[in-house]
Amino acid sequence: MTQAREHSDKGKYDLDWGDQTPIELDPVTLADRAKSVALWGIAGSWMLGVTTAATLARQVWSPDQCDWIDRVYTRGQIVTTGSTWEGVVHPSVKPEQPYFFIQNHVNHLDHCSMYNATPHFKQGVELEEHFKYPVYGPFMKSRGTIPVVRGSAEGLKRLIKNIRSEVAHGHSILAFPEGTRTVTGRVAPFKPGMFRIALQVGIPIVPVSVTGMYEVMRKDSLMIRPGHHVAVFYDEPIPTAGLKETDVPELMQQVHRTIRGRVDDYWRARGKL
Repeated sequence: MTQAREHSDKGKYDLDWGDQTPIELDPVTLADRAKSVALWGIAGSWMLGVTTAATLARQVWSPDQCDWIDRVYTRGQIVTTGSTWEGVVHPSVKPEQPYFFIQNHVNHLDHCSMYNATPHFKQGVELEEHFKYPVYGPFMKSRGTIPVVRGSAEGLKRLIKNIRSEVAHGHSILAFPEGTRTVTGRVAPFKPGMFRIALQVGIPIVPVSVTGMYEVMRKDSLMIRPGHHVAVFYDEPIPTAGLKETDVPELMQQVHRTIRGRVDDYWRARGKL
């Protein structure tokens, strides 16, 4: 999407994004800090070892053939944070159908939180500059993660072309329409870009909600806090075939409301709302 297009959208999508009041977490204790240091050592070693192995394996075998390694990595990465995990999937989510998985953006482990809940090969969409990260950058590149170039019309064309190619190979797409990790614990307003692309590609959207992860690790903090339960919810798919540009605001609102409802219900149960 060009910068001019983004600017023109600012007043166009004045939707109901819900209450954005920040969630207050429990104070950090000295014991929390000690546990975090230990977990960083374990989690970092796991990431370095398994992602390096996956990157090397994909020099010989295809990303699809190496998907089992990604599943071992993502499940193990949640374990290394000292968290329990569960996936709750709507029965109408079909294993053989490619989807646009639209998820709330909490931390750098979001793909780990959601990956193993279904058998789909989920191809990520990442900012191009993230490919410069040591270890993680080569890992993403080796599995075909799709780069996004900010403010480039030509980059947008390549993005859509790459997404179409992944879908043609039977892959699903994972995207985070908030554009950045939450700093409040709530679901921030969505940007329309990925919804427009979903309409062009014509595959259903599945709202994906992750709860519990904000307490484990969040933006602007190096703390890993164990002892939490991470849950991922795959709600009922929303068809996009036949929808038009004018349907984008309503589609965004529907997906946001579904994800926001899951997240707010979690905080309400925790006594934070």
